[in-house]
Amino acid sequence: MHSLFASLDAFFAKAVDIAWGIPLVVWLIGAGLFFSIVGGFVPRRLGHAIDILRGRYDDPNDPGEITHFQALSAALSATIGMGNIAGVAIAVQSGGPGAVFWMWIAGLVGMSTKFFTCTLAILYRKEDQAGVPQGGPMYFIEVGLGPAFKALSVFFALCGMIGCLGLFQVNQLSGLLSEFHGVPNWLTGVVSCAIVAVVILGGISRVGKVAARVVPTMAGIYIVGASAVIGRYIGRVPGVIATIFRQAFGSSAVAGGVAGLTFRQVLTTGVKRAAFSNEAGLGTAPMAHGAARTKEPVREGLIAMIGPLIDTNVICTLTALVILCSGVEGQAVSGDYKGAVLTAIAFEQALSVAGRNLLTIAIVLFSVSTMISYSYYSVKCAKYLAGERVGGTYVYVYLLSLPVAAIWSQNLVINLLDTAFAAMAIPTLFGALMLFNRVRTQSTDYFKRMAADREAA
Repeated sequence: MHSLFASLDAFFAKAVDIAWGIPLVVWLIGAGLFFSIVGGFVPRRLGHAIDILRGRYDDPNDPGEITHFQALSAALSATIGMGNIAGVAIAVQSGGPGAVFWMWIAGLVGMSTKFFTCTLAILYRKEDQAGVPQGGPMYFIEVGLGPAFKALSVFFALCGMIGCLGLFQVNQLSGLLSEFHGVPNWLTGVVSCAIVAVVILGGISRVGKVAARVVPTMAGIYIVGASAVIGRYIGRVPGVIATIFRQAFGSSAVAGGVAGLTFRQVLTTGVKRAAFSNEAGLGTAPMAHGAARTKEPVREGLIAMIGPLIDTNVICTLTALVILCSGVEGQAVSGDYKGAVLTAIAFEQALSVAGRNLLTIAIVLFSVSTMISYSYYSVKCAKYLAGERVGGTYVYVYLLSLPVAAIWSQNLVINLLDTAFAAMAIPTLFGALMLFNRVRTQSTDYFKRMAADREAA
């Protein structure tokens, strides 16, 4: 078994190096910049997006399964997770502090990418066998571009079945609980499987309701805890930020004394970890937002763009400052601690055992909520390929993968999922770029109608 894992680890280590080269980075950042320009920098509509999120425009008679807030919560429960805690630590380990700068850039342009892809998810919904409208990249590619592009939809769904497994979350959670609390890895996997099963077997409606309760709580806990850690080292913050900018384009000397990081390494690491965290351009969020109860595609796109802002530019930044201000990044580079464990060390160093325990609570909530939302994504991909009845049985494959991933190596899990995510980005962004003008037309029409309504009032 060990030799099998070692062989898989070596294979996916090579695969991820090929997948996450400069071409994919240009594809993600370039598409985000393009959407920002042709969309008239849609993040400036943030105030209107918040009005929508507060339920001002909700109509229970609109088609869909969940509210705007539940859709965003479901999407955020998937994105606000171990990528924000463990992923940032891994970014610092692999790309130095400069990688954080490129995470910021990817987060900002990702707002426009989310707007376009999630508007399309509503614009080109398709009813499933039960007559429920479904949205996501596989649907907006098939319906928006036509049957000639069905192969791209199939490719996305196949990759999504793998990329949306909850492997990274259970792997990092089991590592943390084993390191600090002596919980066997396999036990964490089994318990996680049972908890997730209780929620996901109730479908997207239950997922949305649970996420709407858990996401604000877990985000609040983490923001308070991280802010307390940063407050202990507030005098170091200006220097840390200066280091992030200085090393964003490569440096001969990075954190922990490791020399020779190139600009390519820093750039690709930052964009890759941001993509893993906020998932802009990968196609996951459109599957959650595609279930929103609305007749206005643009409204859901506006809600979706809030995701990268909260996920990357707020939560990930807090984690980066926690690690870099506390000075534990040298342990990240030397490999003494990895991922979530490194972040826990930083919390414990600043806030003693209370800090470690607070982070443990946040990580449990982050991990479980992400596993719940990812199950919806992976099963939705399976249903697209095999139909409601046969595809629905994939939920058991998803659940059984959790105990297995709990005992896998971190590198194998990360490389497997990073490769799948890279593959998912290709059809998602291709479809969005081909259909961008339809989103722009919808957006122009929507804001004209909103302006007319305001004048009439």
